[in-house]
Amino acid sequence: MKHFKLINNLFGWLCFLVAAVVYGLTIEPTASFWDCGEFISTAFKMEVGHPPGAPFFMLVGKFFTLFTSDPTHVARMVNLMSAMFSGLTIMFLFWTITHLAKKIIVKDEKGISFSQSIVILGSGLVGAMAYAFSDTFWFSAVEGEVYASSSLFTAVVFWLILKWEDQVDKPRSDRYLILIAYLMGLSIGVHLLNLLTIPAIVLVYYFRKTSSPNWKGGVLALLISFAMLAFVMYGLIPGVVGNAGLFELFFVNTLGFSFNTGAFFYVVLAIAVLIWSIVELYRAKPSALRIKISFILSLVLLGVPFLAGSLWVGILIIAAIVWYFVKKKEKVNIRLLSTIIVSLTVMLIGYSSYAIVVIRSAANPPMDQNSPDNVFALQSYLNREQYGDRPLFYGEYYSAEPKLVAEGGYCKPVIIKGAKTWGKKEKDSPDEKDEYVVTGTKDKVEYDSQFQTFFPRMYSSNEDHIAAYKGWVKIKGKTVKYDRCGQEVDITVPTFGENLKFFFTYQLNYMYWRYFMWNFSGRQNDMQGHGEVTCGNWITGFNFIDKGMVGDQTNLPAEYAQNKGRNIYYMLPLLLGLIGICFHLLLSGKKGVQGFWVVGMLFFMTGIAIVLYLNQGPSEPRERDYAYAGSFYAFAIWIGFGVAGIAKFLEDKKVPAILAAVIAFLFAAPVPVLMAQQNWDDHDRSNRYVVRDFAQNYFNSCAPNAILFTNGDNDTFPLWYTQEVEGANVAMDKRVCNLSYFNTDWYIDQMKRPAYKSKAMPISWGRKTYAEGKRNYAYVLDRMPVSANLKDALTFLASDDPRTKIDPQTGETRDFIPAVKLTCPVNADNLVKQGAIKEEEKASILPNMTLKFKDKQMLTKSELMILETIAQNNFERPIYYAVTVGSEMYLDLKKYFQLEGFAYRIVPRSDSTMQNTYVNTDLMYDNMMHKFKFGGIENPHVYLDENILRMTRLHRQMFASLAEALISENKKDKALGVVDYCMKVIPGKTVPHDYSSCSLVEYYYALGQPKKAKALANEIGDRAIENLAWLSKLTSDQQASATYDIYRNFASIRNIAYITRQYDKELFKKYYDVFVLYADKYDSLK
Repeated sequence: MKHFKLINNLFGWLCFLVAAVVYGLTIEPTASFWDCGEFISTAFKMEVGHPPGAPFFMLVGKFFTLFTSDPTHVARMVNLMSAMFSGLTIMFLFWTITHLAKKIIVKDEKGISFSQSIVILGSGLVGAMAYAFSDTFWFSAVEGEVYASSSLFTAVVFWLILKWEDQVDKPRSDRYLILIAYLMGLSIGVHLLNLLTIPAIVLVYYFRKTSSPNWKGGVLALLISFAMLAFVMYGLIPGVVGNAGLFELFFVNTLGFSFNTGAFFYVVLAIAVLIWSIVELYRAKPSALRIKISFILSLVLLGVPFLAGSLWVGILIIAAIVWYFVKKKEKVNIRLLSTIIVSLTVMLIGYSSYAIVVIRSAANPPMDQNSPDNVFALQSYLNREQYGDRPLFYGEYYSAEPKLVAEGGYCKPVIIKGAKTWGKKEKDSPDEKDEYVVTGTKDKVEYDSQFQTFFPRMYSSNEDHIAAYKGWVKIKGKTVKYDRCGQEVDITVPTFGENLKFFFTYQLNYMYWRYFMWNFSGRQNDMQGHGEVTCGNWITGFNFIDKGMVGDQTNLPAEYAQNKGRNIYYMLPLLLGLIGICFHLLLSGKKGVQGFWVVGMLFFMTGIAIVLYLNQGPSEPRERDYAYAGSFYAFAIWIGFGVAGIAKFLEDKKVPAILAAVIAFLFAAPVPVLMAQQNWDDHDRSNRYVVRDFAQNYFNSCAPNAILFTNGDNDTFPLWYTQEVEGANVAMDKRVCNLSYFNTDWYIDQMKRPAYKSKAMPISWGRKTYAEGKRNYAYVLDRMPVSANLKDALTFLASDDPRTKIDPQTGETRDFIPAVKLTCPVNADNLVKQGAIKEEEKASILPNMTLKFKDKQMLTKSELMILETIAQNNFERPIYYAVTVGSEMYLDLKKYFQLEGFAYRIVPRSDSTMQNTYVNTDLMYDNMMHKFKFGGIENPHVYLDENILRMTRLHRQMFASLAEALISENKKDKALGVVDYCMKVIPGKTVPHDYSSCSLVEYYYALGQPKKAKALANEIGDRAIENLAWLSKLTSDQQASATYDIYRNFASIRNIAYITRQYDKELFKKYYDVFVLYADKYDSLK
């Protein structure tokens, strides 16, 4: 066929156009939940996000934000960046499929027949569009996250190695390899997922460079590729920063230079040596000795041989290279060495995007996570040290006990001393010379060998995780005798078989194959699953299959059937992919088999290998399918090959080639169309402003100049976005303080600095008092017969006087607070100035706020900082807890909470109780009725996912709390207005009413609105009856997994029956009878 190359290019751009338009039409116009608000903020203001950072994403995102002058459109531009990059990914996927298909199908390089063109282009179109409309990829394509950019890097480097394969015999073909290395360096500044393409790239290199490839050579090539991956991930990436740290220590601590001098010298030296090495390689008369020396020196300076920071491993690798060079003497493969050095150089150039992280951190921006303003902080930041470690190849079980040793009359665990951590020395005056000091060591507990195993999968000692392990695997275990320094006890540990069962059942099946089947078979709903039969499973659309997995689907209740995340593909993408695999492996000759192993390695490395590496715990805060998008990308290649497979089958049945090609394409083309039709409604985020509006609702719940304590991603990142990007007036004088970060010195530093219109938080402790390793926790000891003043107790704790560290009862030295009962004087006048109370309410305010910690053995640094803030504040600034903060962070303050919307203000009233939170109806009414916004949730065309529904129901509960308080104050007109307004802005048609809405039924009855009450009661009750009727028909095992759903619906019936018994006898009888009907079944599941 003439002009095939032109047509192939045009169809590639057509794929981009279709995908980009679809994504552009469905992008979220503002921030989304989870990390998106943070990423958009870092891009717009060039700030420092969570480890390990994404500086290249930040730089490109900043570029896109330059195309709008309206801050409210910034998020749309960053989201549009993801849409454009995702469209480009689809384009490169198309070209990848057509390249691989052409290589297999076209035997005569001189020309391509019309039928072959149809098959090749059809394969590309079907595979590319199937991936474009797949669940996981589309999700990332419409929000400002790193995964769309990461997918583009994966697509481009894989396409480039195929281009190299075509051009390898031409001069300067190595430029493709250099470009791949550069893009990989850049991709480090987005996400490390791109590096997982290295084994597939090496296989392409091996097959192209070897005249007679065999399985031994293939295995060797894979081993080399794994080594290359290790050298980049565990050598180059940490090695550059690690070596910079060594130079920094020498220059600052030994030679007396100022901070960052050593790091700067290292960068200059590394660049100089790399340039020297390249110059030596390209001399007209190269010197083998100088080439070898410069090559080794380059590797050493970049830290490549020192895997995981191991000096001995580095020495062995360097020795091996020296031995090889000595053995080869004057024989040097100039091309190979130049490719390695130039590749490392350009990779380093790409990796240098991280310089922006250090530069911006040094400027102390409002968002500066981990404050990586020096080489040691950057090292910790890149290594994600705040997230802890997980055992991979060898480690402990969850019930592991430490190896013990008798020491000083005590039985103590054996501690394995780790590497030192360094930080800047805190100066008493600016005249002191710069110096780094040891802030700690990365010590580990050595566990008894009886409790350790190879390939540990059940390792977390978290109690919730242990319960989850036992839920996924019926653990019988084995009993191990353990000597606790003379006391022998029996400890149950899992067997290795149970360990593997958890791996296959949960980590591999549930956390990978379930996601895979979501994309290519069908998805039950968008509710996060934890193993329940009702949430987040994969389905086929065929009831005879689905019934055994997730219950009968023919009479599915509306709650499950009408979930927009319910997508049915009838396994068609999966079947098409399996046909493609068969074609690729069995029907496409030698080149096809080689291509199969290349694509297969890409599929494995970006899927199952990630499962092996992550070693996930048994519960996650969100679904993690986005991590495996690269694996689904590889499978989409096989979906495209399904067209070629069908065409081949028809041709073998003597169908004319052109007709076979057309039939194959027409047979397969409806698959991506079906996927687009099924996925549109739950991927269309246009007109959804929920996250932005809900963030502003937090701020509108707070008085001016407030301090607001938050705790998680979804009650922090959207608020940061509101301040950093949109700059909403209501937000700029508030200080958002995330309690998860309040444990760290760098975050306390930031809280002590003003930000925008917000003053610094009132923290009196100096940095020496809370620096890393100082007062990470403090014991709460009952050493005083009376209560202690809170400020005095904290001053005692902050003192470095040795006498304040000695426990008077035991003589032990430790940080402690000497009383379990602390009091804080209450300044009622300041509460009036805050607007928390009226002048006439001053008499109802307690003179002192009392906090009791009798049941609390110790306080974390975060909790100490909360207390320090309260003590120093003297009630001058309003202090709030977001309603989404867990009660474990309340510190006995709950009895002093005053609800004002989506936040509790600390107001110590004399009538405050732990059981009943005081509601300031005047403030809360004004906030919720006049200031709150709801982001379009009343629109049935706006997609509300599980997270948004959870937050909307929380809003509904706040309306209920307000209505209850107004009724108790006999303000019934206002209360009725509140309930009616709640029903209007959070309607049941978009946010279905469930047991959490039962209180609204009661309030309607109490307010003399029986018709409205009855209608709402029936809406809740009938929905619960429908659900229970379906749940009752599940198998016993399925019911056991759906206990929460059964309880939730049963609670709705119980609550409605309880409420209606005094208002509507007929309705009471209806729901009481249902209650009795299902009571026995519910009890049997307890």
